[in-house]
Amino acid sequence: MADEMNIKLANQVYSTLCSALDARKWNYNKDEDDLTVSFGVRGDDISMFFIIIVDAERQLIRLLSPMPYKMSEDNRMEGAIATCVASFGMVDGHFYCDLSDGTIVFKLTASFRESIIGEGLVQYMISCAMAMVEKYNDKFFALDKGNISITDFINDKK
Repeated sequence: MADEMNIKLANQVYSTLCSALDARKWNYNKDEDDLTVSFGVRGDDISMFFIIIVDAERQLIRLLSPMPYKMSEDNRMEGAIATCVASFGMVDGHFYCDLSDGTIVFKLTASFRESIIGEGLVQYMISCAMAMVEKYNDKFFALDKGNISITDFINDKK
């Protein structure tokens, strides 16, 4: 359970998060009780959805972007390999594939323990996540649909 000081800091971070989104003049959904926001962004080919959670107990900002599709059961192993390949060279964030249901999610976190978080960090997290999701969401989809092989996916990274 988060103590009173952690909750106060989490609320400050949540306020900064909302200010950063307001600065972008974006529409987003707020859940002030759970300290979460969610929003969608239209990409070049596939729409992107983002959830940002301010976790008071662990003192983290957690950004998640689930793909709007799931890997079919027959292609989940390739999906898991592809998410590892995509994540390998990333400086921040990573993809993961849940083998139980085929969900692929991009995840990026930042700690605010004993820190002051500015809008710049939030803007960076959003921009970084958007760039990575935009770069890979159509490739994961093409892999699942059989339009490219896992070998093609890996070779495209070289």
